[in-house]
Amino acid sequence: MTHSTSGAAPAAVSGYSDPPASAVPPTGQPPKRAVSWWRRPWVLPLAVIAVAFVAFSLPPYLSFDPATSRVPEPGYRVHYPFLVAHVLFGSVALLSCGFQVWPWFRQRYPAAHRRIGRLYVFGGVLPAGVTGVVIGAISPFGPAVRVSNVLLALLWLVCTITGYRMARQRRFVDHRRWMIRSFALTASIITNRIYGAITAVVLWPQLATTFGGDEDELTRTIATIGAWSGWVVALLVAEWWLERGDMARRRAAAQRVDRPVRTHR
Repeated sequence: MTHSTSGAAPAAVSGYSDPPASAVPPTGQPPKRAVSWWRRPWVLPLAVIAVAFVAFSLPPYLSFDPATSRVPEPGYRVHYPFLVAHVLFGSVALLSCGFQVWPWFRQRYPAAHRRIGRLYVFGGVLPAGVTGVVIGAISPFGPAVRVSNVLLALLWLVCTITGYRMARQRRFVDHRRWMIRSFALTASIITNRIYGAITAVVLWPQLATTFGGDEDELTRTIATIGAWSGWVVALLVAEWWLERGDMARRRAAAQRVDRPVRTHR
């Protein structure tokens, strides 16, 4: 739970067949070559962050011992098993999406891209999203966090399922757009922690004043700010990225239309 390149938005998170004919350059123009993998400077930091986050977050839940959970028990017996499933499947989604937004990998290994895309959808997002709805609805951090978590899980499912359906219908432009949104929501689990840490640093000195010494209230406030800002900001950045790419394409198209036609005598 979610991504920048220079001049182009990240590639689709999953694809299931060759690109449509409309994506082929017009006759007389050389085909567009895939950009070398090392010319995407965001790929390596993204992979390192994803692996480090999973390496830190996953181990406590591999013992299946509620005592090692980093989330307080809210008093519902279903919470811990659903939390473990959510963490496991969410880790699959987070690790697999790194390959899917890598343009060089998608263009160089299209078959692997499709297989990993299916893993991302069916072995990652779908089960993680469904379990996320359950644990989000009974979060121990209060009603504001519950609403945020449930909305995030539902949007994650909708964006991913819609992106998958677009690929099945060979609507690759729409597929790419929806999967960029899905990726932003996948990565929001990381930004959630970042914003939460920043909020804690800012608000902790106010424990005795603003919060009257109530550490539980401070914790709920930090969790609420982190929960909402984590996915809302990520989704807004994704929408900005998509709009930025659309505007660049519209300008390029307008320049081609306005370019004077040369006649030969």
